[in-house]
Amino acid sequence: MKNLSLLLILFLATVNLNAQDFQGMAVYESKTGVGDQMAKLDGNKEITPEMRTMIEAQMKKMFEKTFVLNFNRTESIYKEEEKLDAPGSNPAFKMMSSMMGGGGVQYKNIKEKVSLQEKDIFGKEFLVTDTLPKIQWKMLNETKKIGEYTCYKATAEVPVDRSNMMNYKPKKGAEEAMKEKSEEELKKTNFMDMVEMPDTKIITAWYAPEIPVSQGPENYWGLPGLILEVSDDKTTILCSKIVLNVKEKAEIKKPTKGEKVSPQEFADLMVKKIQQMQEMYGGGRGGIRIGG
Repeated sequence: MKNLSLLLILFLATVNLNAQDFQGMAVYESKTGVGDQMAKLDGNKEITPEMRTMIEAQMKKMFEKTFVLNFNRTESIYKEEEKLDAPGSNPAFKMMSSMMGGGGVQYKNIKEKVSLQEKDIFGKEFLVTDTLPKIQWKMLNETKKIGEYTCYKATAEVPVDRSNMMNYKPKKGAEEAMKEKSEEELKKTNFMDMVEMPDTKIITAWYAPEIPVSQGPENYWGLPGLILEVSDDKTTILCSKIVLNVKEKAEIKKPTKGEKVSPQEFADLMVKKIQQMQEMYGGGRGGIRIGG
């Protein structure tokens, strides 16, 4: 009887979601370990307590973000909620935030297998155009509750976003070598000589079959239910609110702003801009380090 009730609920949910004008909205909170990043500043005599407080506030803004996913049966728009800059915000932090996966509008069409994302580098707009990647999910029997929904676990190995600075990590011995260099030498040091990035990463997702749409945050999709949580070894994206059959429907359409580039072309441009930032703001001795 319990299984029959569950089947009826899933059937009604599917019928409801298959309505011609169906649309839903999900709010996600993205968090990356700020404490781990801040620990790298401990013991640095150049960082005063006041500077540390300011840096921590800026880093929280970079590493703790809110996104909204508006979706229907085949399309979705994923966008970061804009927040007002605090007085005295450092422009370098703002630029770094956009380089760590923030900003822009991300569009997915799971029927056409299309992914489009508006991105901004130093005020210039780009439209990153790609085929929606097919994710080889390994679905498991493990379950947990997220809000009122029973979610099932799935894992996958996915390509790493090469344009996201959070995916870089210093090469072995790079930080020690940087300490030996003068400020002028640091400015001339090639960013890519100091860091490395894996080709793939393992992610864990939790999806809700009670919401039978194959959507999720960022570029994640392809499970038999809305993805409510996804995490890797650095970042967790967790759904905090869901509204189905929203009364005020959002406009879900392909973004068009910006110069069209491929993901690899955009990643190459990002690396060049990172090098420019390094030259503009100095080598960052004692500053914020990238990745793990």
